[in-house]
Amino acid sequence: MKKTFFIFLTSLTLISFNKTFAEKIPTIVISAGKTPQSLSTVGTNVTVISGDAIRKSPEFFLGNIIDGSTSSTNTFQLGGDGTNMGIQLRGLEKRYSTVYVNGVKMSDPSTPDNSFYFQHIMKDSIDRVEILKGNQSSLYGPNAIGGTIHIFTKKGQEGHRSNLSLEGGSNNTKSAYYSVDGANDKIDYYFGLNRFLTSGISARNDDGESDKYTNESLNANLGYQFNENFRIENSLGYINTDFNYDAVSRSSVDTVDKSDDIIANYSLRMIHDGDKTNNVLTYSKMYSERDTTETTAKKQGYFGFRDAVNYTGTYNFSLDDRLVYGAEAEFEAARMDVSYFLASSPFTQLYFDERADEYIYSQFVDYQFRPLEKLYATAGFRSDDHSTAGRQASGRTTLAYRLDNDSTIRSSLGSGVRFPALFDLHFSGANTASGGGGGTPNDGYKGQTVEDIGHERGNSFDIGYETYLDRFDLNSNITYFYLEQKNALTSDLRNNFKMNKTNTINTSKGVELGLDWKPKDKKYGVDFDYTYTKSFDANNCKAGGCHVKSSKLGDAKVGVPRNAFVSNITHNTLPGLINSVQIKFVDETRYFGDGNNNFKDVILEDYTTINLTSNYRLYDNYDLFFRAVNIFDDNYEQALGYSSAGRSFNLGFKRVY
Repeated sequence: MKKTFFIFLTSLTLISFNKTFAEKIPTIVISAGKTPQSLSTVGTNVTVISGDAIRKSPEFFLGNIIDGSTSSTNTFQLGGDGTNMGIQLRGLEKRYSTVYVNGVKMSDPSTPDNSFYFQHIMKDSIDRVEILKGNQSSLYGPNAIGGTIHIFTKKGQEGHRSNLSLEGGSNNTKSAYYSVDGANDKIDYYFGLNRFLTSGISARNDDGESDKYTNESLNANLGYQFNENFRIENSLGYINTDFNYDAVSRSSVDTVDKSDDIIANYSLRMIHDGDKTNNVLTYSKMYSERDTTETTAKKQGYFGFRDAVNYTGTYNFSLDDRLVYGAEAEFEAARMDVSYFLASSPFTQLYFDERADEYIYSQFVDYQFRPLEKLYATAGFRSDDHSTAGRQASGRTTLAYRLDNDSTIRSSLGSGVRFPALFDLHFSGANTASGGGGGTPNDGYKGQTVEDIGHERGNSFDIGYETYLDRFDLNSNITYFYLEQKNALTSDLRNNFKMNKTNTINTSKGVELGLDWKPKDKKYGVDFDYTYTKSFDANNCKAGGCHVKSSKLGDAKVGVPRNAFVSNITHNTLPGLINSVQIKFVDETRYFGDGNNNFKDVILEDYTTINLTSNYRLYDNYDLFFRAVNIFDDNYEQALGYSSAGRSFNLGFKRVY
């Protein structure tokens, strides 16, 4: 709270020196401040993955594209296609970042930590991705301590067009995509369908059974311009998947294990533009369903629900001065089949599922201004009122100083909060009286005080320098970052999943370096992205009690490498033919043990993968592409005991009108 007050006080000091400048700034529009902003004036460190980069990528899934675009988004997957894929921003666990699709918050309230997993999002309907690094809680709410990932799906373009792509590859993999879109003065529309299926690989590396995966996805956008000032937008996403998974235990027979998942999201936006004001009212809904069949053939259902109403207003004092303000109401609920827990009576097992719900009411304000001719700043404050954890505040200040047209210094300081997941509060079986937790069976901490579980707090700081060296045709940027978590909530099999609130401070700090070399009038280009991260997991290493004392990673956060880099080399070999090579290196990582090794932590080996891609333009509207993945067949693990894709090949065809 003291740091939040300090941020807000600093912001007020900056505001007092505010001046107005109306110089036109070249605009690359992003949504870092919930309104369109020029990238050159934003203090937040942002990675933008353009629609063109997504379209040219040979990857099937968006998570793999993000993984190959920047090394500061550490990605791990528990096996092949369809298995859980998590993304960690700046060395913090995935639960400390938020993900939005067209403004709809995406996570599953029925999962243990309410995180979002990327394995089901196919790339073809995605228009662009914006990754905001560092604490974004003051604008984007709880859990955005490490950052926020914004995913925008395609909208209709002028005229009428259709797209088709077909692809096949190793492991009996097949993919098909078809879309139609169009627009005129009043209406714009987009409708896209994906179907993907593969025989897959074995998720566990101790058996040879392939895990089949099927994905059927739909994305649609419909917008209508009533008049010059008023517009309405609808967005719909639907994903239906079937997946044969492997249980953690090596003794399990995995022929029965499977999961049928549904993820759906919808949003309705009403937008009013005035001379100096912009008002956006949004209703959004997210639904998730997981129907699993476990090794013992027992069926289990998990259901997550989220409804939200958001209002965001903008008042433009001038071209460089604006006030962004708003209010949000978010309602989360989850339901699980009671057979998962020890039913207190046959009556409750027959007639009732375990269910839970929480709400958050929020208000925020963000002032974006220009105190000096070359200095752009923001000062933000947010208040979140959680139905169980109470009211908490967040704040941030960002600065962008333009040394000249080619060079910018960026910095941000922020404070945020993470509230407990529904599982933490209501579903953790070890929180019963017999497990040392709350006094009411199967309802977590019900009956105890809020202080028993409370909330987590996170703070972050970063400063970076970005420049373009015209003499060398080189874009370069370097950023130092520091993040900390306080009062972390933790539970794992070591304590029978009993939820604990710690009094420790976990940290993650490091350096991000990016280089992008595209010589003028040349047929080649090189980009390079490197991240050094030093993390400290106080939950496991307090009082010197680290689990792997012989390694420099013995006290590091799980799955976070010290060093990681990715480089993409592109060459326009012949007219219409573009070849590219991607080289990715991930250093050693610490990983939690499991029941197979008596829960002893391990250090996973470093690995290097090399991928080759070729794209050939046959005619004006026809592309033929080929990809070889992991061409040297490096055998590596991103998670203990789980496989990764070996050498594989894909061949595809695209038609675009």
